[in-house]
Amino acid sequence: MIEQIFPNVEWPVMWEATYETIYMTLISVVITFILGIALGLLLFLTSKGNLWENKIVYAVTTAVVNIFRSIPFIILIVLLIPFTRALLGTIRGADAALPALIIGAAPFYARMVEIALREIDKGVIEAARSMGAKVSTIVFKVLIPESMPALISGITVTAIALVGYTAMAGVIGAGGLGNLAFLDGFQRSRDDVTLAATIIILIIVFIIQFIGDFFTNRLDKR
Repeated sequence: MIEQIFPNVEWPVMWEATYETIYMTLISVVITFILGIALGLLLFLTSKGNLWENKIVYAVTTAVVNIFRSIPFIILIVLLIPFTRALLGTIRGADAALPALIIGAAPFYARMVEIALREIDKGVIEAARSMGAKVSTIVFKVLIPESMPALISGITVTAIALVGYTAMAGVIGAGGLGNLAFLDGFQRSRDDVTLAATIIILIIVFIIQFIGDFFTNRLDKR
């Protein structure tokens, strides 16, 4: 039955492409989560009225975040080709897509982190400061725990966006389902290959959304 619906699909190749997509997504999500929280905390802490208020640092960080967040991903990939080649020695394969995926997603997530931190009750932060808590204590004992549901929700949205980014990266030879759908599906007029790749991408997205919703609901104490 499956062979009749997808006569041109080579399933071992499809599963390998699926692994590459999951690999690119997983690695980039983990690093984006760390970098995004760091950038988001920097934006929040250096903004007006906060613990590390600094107009210059905030302005520079905001400019960097806004610039990289605004560049269309397919253009960002092309712009980063020299950097990727210098860093990894190649611009092809799943690993070569990681720099563009991370640089493209981290600023996007950083803004979500900043928004999540701004929603924390100021009274909680002031209470911690009045008790003599250090900045590190406030960050790890107040800011991150209080904003965790929003942080998980934000990284879920970012992870889904990253799945889409991996598909675009596949067009320039980064591997994964996007690469397979474009080269083996679109260019060779094999619609069943493109359809199969699309279905698997949708399944990955649904799984990410389910996991994200599960942890968000578990952590949300409201």
